[in-house]
This record gives sequence, C-alpha cells and structure tokens, in this order.
Amino acid sequence: MTKALPPPTDSRRARAGGRGFATFDDPADALLTDAQGNPDFAAIQRSDDFRELRKRIAIFVLPATTAFLAWYLGYVALSAYAPEFMATPVLGVLNTGLLLGLLQFASTIALTLGYARYARRRLDPQVTAVRALTAEDEERG
Repeated sequence: MTKALPPPTDSRRARAGGRGFATFDDPADALLTDAQGNPDFAAIQRSDDFRELRKRIAIFVLPATTAFLAWYLGYVALSAYAPEFMATPVLGVLNTGLLLGLLQFASTIALTLGYARYARRRLDPQVTAVRALTAEDEERG
C-alpha cells in the first residue's frame, strides 16, 4: 500500500526550518490548539514541557520565599522581643537594628537580581518550549 506524501514545501518541519520531506526525523509534535486555532490550555497544562516549567519555578520560588520570610520575620521578632540587642551600637550611630534593616534592602535587591538571572537562564528557554506547543510566536512574527 502506498501513501501520498506531501511535497517538501508543505511539510510543517520544512516551514519550521527542519529538513522536512523524506527524512528519518521524529515527527513534529501536534500543536496543542483547539478547532479555532486557539491554545488548548488544559492540554498545555498536562504537557511535559509545562510540568517542567512549573517544577523549575518551584525550585527557585519556594526556597527563596521561605528563606526571605524567615529572615524578615526574624528581623521583626528581634525588633519586638530583643530591643536591647537591636540597640547595640555597631559603628558610631549605626546600631544592630539599623544595620539589619539596611540588610533587608540589600537582600531584597540580591533576591531580585538572583531571580532575574535564574529566569533568564532556566525559565525563559522552558517558556519558549511551552509557547512552541501552540505555535503562538510564529503567528505573531
């Protein structure tokens, strides 16, 4: 039995820049869109790429949030329950409370920069993979 094969210019892989016609490449994954061509969000949510994205987000966000909240609540608890410790002079008029308060700003900036770097290196490529499931970027470009 013979199959009717599409010409090389009609294959999805050829349009996407792949080798296309008559290759031994794995077939391209089906796009996760509904009948109208809109993204099928339920199918995307079940996809392995989306699960990997959620995992990568949790790997950074959960520990960072836990550590920052512990650091902030520790500062608040020290301010409320150890005022004599927080009033300990460190350098001139700078006391422990002021120093820890300034370190709150520094840790917020460090956390923001760390997340931006993590997102750029680990999340953005995965977001691109999830978007490719619907070919949404190809339509915009």
